[in-house]
Amino acid sequence: MPEAWWKSAVVYQIWPRSFADSNGDGVGDLPGVIGKLDYLRTLGVDAVWLSPFYRSPMDDMGYDISDYQDVDPVFGTLADIDELIAELHARDMKLMIDVVVNHTSDEHPWFIESRSAKDSPKRDWYWWRPSRPGMAPGEPGAEPTNWRAAFQGSAWEFDPATDEYYLHMFSRKQPDLNWENPEVRQAVYEMLRWWLDRGVDGFRMDVINLVSKFLPLVDGKPVPGTRFGDAWPQVSCGPRIHEFLHEMHLEVVAAQDRVLVTVGEMPGATLQDAQLFTDPVREEVDMIFQFEHVDLDHGPGGRYDPKALCLTDLKASLARWQTGLADRGWNSLYWDNHDQPRAVSRFGCDDPEYRVRSAKLLATVLHLHRGTPYVYQGEELGMTNYPWSSLDEFRDLDSLNYWAEAVGRGDDPGKVLAALRAQSRDNARTPMQWNGSENAGFTTGKPWIPVNPNCAEINAEAQLTDPTSVFTHYRRLIELRHEVAAVVHGDFTMRLDDDPHVYAFTREYADERLLVLANFDDHERSVELPDADEWTGAEVLISNYPDEPGRWTLRAWEATVLRRAPAPAVHEEPVPGQS
Repeated sequence: MPEAWWKSAVVYQIWPRSFADSNGDGVGDLPGVIGKLDYLRTLGVDAVWLSPFYRSPMDDMGYDISDYQDVDPVFGTLADIDELIAELHARDMKLMIDVVVNHTSDEHPWFIESRSAKDSPKRDWYWWRPSRPGMAPGEPGAEPTNWRAAFQGSAWEFDPATDEYYLHMFSRKQPDLNWENPEVRQAVYEMLRWWLDRGVDGFRMDVINLVSKFLPLVDGKPVPGTRFGDAWPQVSCGPRIHEFLHEMHLEVVAAQDRVLVTVGEMPGATLQDAQLFTDPVREEVDMIFQFEHVDLDHGPGGRYDPKALCLTDLKASLARWQTGLADRGWNSLYWDNHDQPRAVSRFGCDDPEYRVRSAKLLATVLHLHRGTPYVYQGEELGMTNYPWSSLDEFRDLDSLNYWAEAVGRGDDPGKVLAALRAQSRDNARTPMQWNGSENAGFTTGKPWIPVNPNCAEINAEAQLTDPTSVFTHYRRLIELRHEVAAVVHGDFTMRLDDDPHVYAFTREYADERLLVLANFDDHERSVELPDADEWTGAEVLISNYPDEPGRWTLRAWEATVLRRAPAPAVHEEPVPGQS
């Protein structure tokens, strides 16, 4: 089997609803994606991760799937998927699709059959439980456990048809599958093989670490200020999770005669978990999406209780993962995705004076780490959070539920809106900004969600041929990953651990050494490295300033990568009489 292609690859995530609309209905679609593949080829990415496009009631924007083996008409047809696969492969790019197998839609035929009767053959395909002993089914507090769902409210939904509750860790329209049932697992594996037969090259697996629950299902630790308990310790990385993932690898991946990629989204997973999940010897998944670094700006109340990011915390977190997965396993590298606010507004500075520089800085730091970088649509342009002004502009179920709960308990609506403005998932879901027209070139119709008004300044058309643009900087970083072995394979060493403004690290491979310096501040900062003299005369590999970088005095949001040239080979003259 050839070497894993994904180690030197850069993956581009497409959220199809907001990428490109081909028919003017205001919603992005698969023909729209196909029409932009040359743009991705110009950027230089190696693979596309396509978020859900399956049939769905769209309660959670497609992460509630009613048919795993069909395309929702809003996005196109199976023929469009086949064409997308063929066109990607013709450009030497691969396709990784999002699969959601912790739960289905409540409109999936499996669940419709499961809820039809207590003696249904598929009853045990989901988690059904009676009410608490001594309590009437359906009354408040009668739920089987006190668990809170990730999208607010109880994790249990009462179904009057059979007087029982079903478990849903997310929306009430997303019932959890019961992976304890081997029939469920085999149905999932069959579906995954079906997609591989169509030509996809791998899977991103949504909240896959939740498929093994701790049994029996019992109450969680009370959540202060609510009537609910914390379900996460009961449902995350349960006792059979490694067994299930290894089984899936054997049933789906190992039988293929080509190199695939499997990525597990695992909220709450620790470094120790990842060392097991991604150890190649264990044959589970190739890498995971962990959440430690994107939770650092969350207060005690979670994502809607934002706090300022401390750079030393960020450095400590990412360094732990770099070091911890150095000898076994592999890192996924990301700032942005469909569930996170825009990185330049969050970790950088979206003020017009510093937006371009800070977007380039974030890209430089991320892409020079060891692991596989992921670029979320628009990140390569430096797209920012949207300036939300009212609740009417939001579309995300989680954001709307949070508003209802928070305002309902008496929280200041102004503070709730400020929290949503900073952290709502809708920040990532505004349309891709292709040009500076009214709808940013995304659609000729009315967009399903507002277009960011800064599209006149931030758009692909303006950046494609601009040598100083964020797009051009990303393109060069991707080229470096393909050209410089130390970027892919080099050892990682964090420098200046305690510096609150400067992020510095080295990468070393064979006789090649790289030094990355980045100033996360809008003021000039000095860099003091004990081995600074060793970098005298080092080549500037890439910088986000057009002139000679400051090196040991970094300007506002300056990022520079230096390469120390390999020592010249020593050619000794042979001694006469010796061979």
